[in-house]
Amino acid sequence: MRTPYGSDPPVLRKSLGVLDGVAIAASSTAATTSIGIGLGVTAGAVGLHLPIVMLLAFIPILGIASAYTRLNKVEPNMGSGYVWVGRSLSPWLGFLTGWIGIVSTVVFLAYTTAVTGSALIQLAGETGLHTLGGLRLDPDSTAQSTAIGIVILVAVTFTAVIGTRSAAALQKWLLVFEYAVLLGFCGYGLVKGPHPFRLDWLNPFTIPSGQALAQGLLLSVFCYWGFESTFSVNEEIKKPEDASKAGLITLFTMLGLFLLGSFAFQRVLSADELVGHGAQGLTFFGDRLATQPLAALPLVALTFSAVASLQSGVIPTVRGMFAMSRDRTLGPLWLKVSPRYGTPAAGTVAIGCVAAGIAVLSLLIPKIGDLILASVNAIGIVVSLYYALTALAAASRFRGALRESVGEAVRAVVIPVLSALFLLGLGGYLAWTFYTSADHFEVSPDNGWFMLACPAAMLLSGVAAAAWAKWVRKSPYFVTGLSAAAADPAPLGAAPEAV
Repeated sequence: MRTPYGSDPPVLRKSLGVLDGVAIAASSTAATTSIGIGLGVTAGAVGLHLPIVMLLAFIPILGIASAYTRLNKVEPNMGSGYVWVGRSLSPWLGFLTGWIGIVSTVVFLAYTTAVTGSALIQLAGETGLHTLGGLRLDPDSTAQSTAIGIVILVAVTFTAVIGTRSAAALQKWLLVFEYAVLLGFCGYGLVKGPHPFRLDWLNPFTIPSGQALAQGLLLSVFCYWGFESTFSVNEEIKKPEDASKAGLITLFTMLGLFLLGSFAFQRVLSADELVGHGAQGLTFFGDRLATQPLAALPLVALTFSAVASLQSGVIPTVRGMFAMSRDRTLGPLWLKVSPRYGTPAAGTVAIGCVAAGIAVLSLLIPKIGDLILASVNAIGIVVSLYYALTALAAASRFRGALRESVGEAVRAVVIPVLSALFLLGLGGYLAWTFYTSADHFEVSPDNGWFMLACPAAMLLSGVAAAAWAKWVRKSPYFVTGLSAAAADPAPLGAAPEAV
């Protein structure tokens, strides 16, 4: 089929298998980073209720994953939600889904750049290097952390250019080390921690307020975010169904790791210690359980996780933009494939540059802990929206199942709809609390208007970009809602009324 550019669509090399998909998705969800940093941030909202909050957040995410799996089965496309929502609901909503996925990942890359630099500064401190050229190294300094992190971002962008398979291979080894350290330290902490296990950890009704529960759930949803990265390379996976397997394997692996980490952290650290150490939470956890040099292993694992997250963040973002460029909803830059490496090299370099630019802008927030809180809340709200839209697209596409068995109707329609409504309600409620919690604007994670302005800017920029694509680029996507890669308007296996 011809693309809107009048040529056959470029084809990426099919070089990946299930394990490669798991490596990319697991690196995107970044369990070590989520445990090492996210648990402390979430504890700031819900206190010592991390296990139940992580478990409750998993339930709607599993419903979202089932929607992704069904849609991928009938229409494997690297555009994933952008294509599926545009076809089943509305091209405008489809574009917004794709756009949110892009900008949220760019913001993620920007703050992970700083997290990576912070982890490296902490490692330098463990080796005795506390100053450099007369400058005192501070892991909580956004400026220092960002400068070092950008160097790492350049390196991982290069590895993403030279081949997805080589990137996935690197991530596999990083993951093996990370998980070995996590399992070892968290398992030991679970047994030897000084704080006794309490049933109250599993009681959500003792969380201080509804707003605290909502924010905790949203932060936990963010921790699971990234499992769908495997669907962004489904045109490079040898068998499209392997993308679904990789996504589900990753999701259940994350659940196990997050529950283990939650219980272990609460056995070893008090509520004040959990909240107070923020971005250095995993380092403090390691110091409480071991002496040097073993105590440095969790910090090394965190560094590896942050590096892998940078790389795996670049890869799915560029694939999503490739799919959008294929439909002329984005410019032709993102459609260029390197004849040498078989990857969208130009787009990969461009997205790395954009992420570095946003990382520099984040210097407006001087402390790493504050930057993480602001970024995670903003991303959590918009991710809830695009997950919900994708689930509703699946319910619409497979609504014919309502006339089949009750079990099939529940799996294909009811569960995705309930998951979508839960996430929409969660994001909407938190946005409302941000709006009503302040009476002035200030660049601070303690200011509700600022916390609301970040996701609002992501959404409004998407509306503007969609209008440009429709009326300036005149993309046919806004007429048909179909991807240029969809040669058959009724994919095999789709119900007639789903089209």
